[in-house]
Amino acid sequence: MVSPDPVLSERRAPSAYATEVRTTLALAVPIAATQLAQMGLQTTDVLMTGYLGPEALAAAQLGHSFYFPVFVTLLGVLFASSAMFAQELGARRYKGVRRTFRQAMWLVLSVTPAAWLYFGHAEELLLAMGQDPVLAARAQTYCDGVMWGLPFMAGFALLRNFIAAHGRPRPAMWILAVGIPVNAAADYALMFGEFGLPRLELYGLGLATTVVQATMFFVMLAYILRDRRYRRYMLLVRFWRSDWGRFCELWTLGLPIGLTKLAEAGLFAATGFLIGLIGVAELAGHAVALQFAAIAFMIPFGVAQAATVRVGLAVGRRDPEAAVLAGRIATLVGVLVMVPSALLYVFWGEPLVSLFLDIDDPAEYAAVAHAVTYLAIAGLFQFADGGQSVAAGALRGFKDTRMPMIIALVGYWPIGIGSAVLFAFPMGYGGAGVWAGLALGLFVVWGLLALRLRLVAGRQAVSAVPVAVSG
Repeated sequence: MVSPDPVLSERRAPSAYATEVRTTLALAVPIAATQLAQMGLQTTDVLMTGYLGPEALAAAQLGHSFYFPVFVTLLGVLFASSAMFAQELGARRYKGVRRTFRQAMWLVLSVTPAAWLYFGHAEELLLAMGQDPVLAARAQTYCDGVMWGLPFMAGFALLRNFIAAHGRPRPAMWILAVGIPVNAAADYALMFGEFGLPRLELYGLGLATTVVQATMFFVMLAYILRDRRYRRYMLLVRFWRSDWGRFCELWTLGLPIGLTKLAEAGLFAATGFLIGLIGVAELAGHAVALQFAAIAFMIPFGVAQAATVRVGLAVGRRDPEAAVLAGRIATLVGVLVMVPSALLYVFWGEPLVSLFLDIDDPAEYAAVAHAVTYLAIAGLFQFADGGQSVAAGALRGFKDTRMPMIIALVGYWPIGIGSAVLFAFPMGYGGAGVWAGLALGLFVVWGLLALRLRLVAGRQAVSAVPVAVSG
């Protein structure tokens, strides 16, 4: 006869749920604020570039679009370090933390030369894609400046993952917050030739980003090396020592995450290209609505990172019941935190749009109307966007990354983009049809990831029940 342990079978007390909610939010809120600060850096760049004129702004945007896929893919690969840090900490294998950090830095350094080669040929590749020659040339100057900051940006992200796994994400938030005015000053000095420096325009914009990223990396590294709690890891000791098993594990876990993030970013980029085929007013409305959607997404992004850490810590200390609880609580929190933005976007779209467009200008009526419509659709898919992000984060804590990648690739592209094309063109719904396809893709991915998380969590729950055989 098989009988479960009555202690493990007993339902968790309500206090355990409340504690997990508080712990998850305490970790998620600073991470979300850090992401908002990261967006602040990018917004500062856009505002400063606007003073160079519309051509420079378009060229910088083109260069950023060329840079962004590498940026988001590398960050996705490094997400694997969050789960690995958390599991090592949960198991109290502190040398394993150093091994993971060291090999993650090796990973960054190994991909940097290929990335630099890619950025160095931006103009030729953009021309091959049919872009305007003048804009392609100016985009190349931006890439020539920004590409040197890639390893520092990636290194800073890795250090953020390291401190977040310890439940202390606030230093990264403060460093990024200070980085916003520093970035604005660097943009001003290098783009416009102030303080005795040469006027470098878009090259100066890229170079300013590199300087700020390098500064943030070294400040964060200095903080970690001097902090009493972190000094024991001796992160840079024997940095040259190889650990190919750990290096390959990072790639094995991280590459599916990177490709998932690339597929997700590509989904939103593709919607812009589709709406660009419809009209200028539709594209302007799309840009405004997408900006609000991106801002709201930073909140579940923080919850997803917290889910990875909380689940990973429980898995590491071999507490499957706590891992399941952490995943379920984080998923619930990730959906609930989207309620305010969903209500705002559905019911207060026009006041929000007025922050970007003049709702009293007849020339902008069409763009305003499209933006309000798209924003209402964005409000409806807020729950799916939050739910899919956090479910993927929880699965990363279990080191489950391949199936989520497959789900994302299928849900975002054949379903999401396929239905967007169908709704927009054959069915004649235009830009609203594109956004409806985007929503459908997100809901499908959310549903499938939720089922996957339930399956993985179910396996963990079963492993938590010891069996006694009598006869």
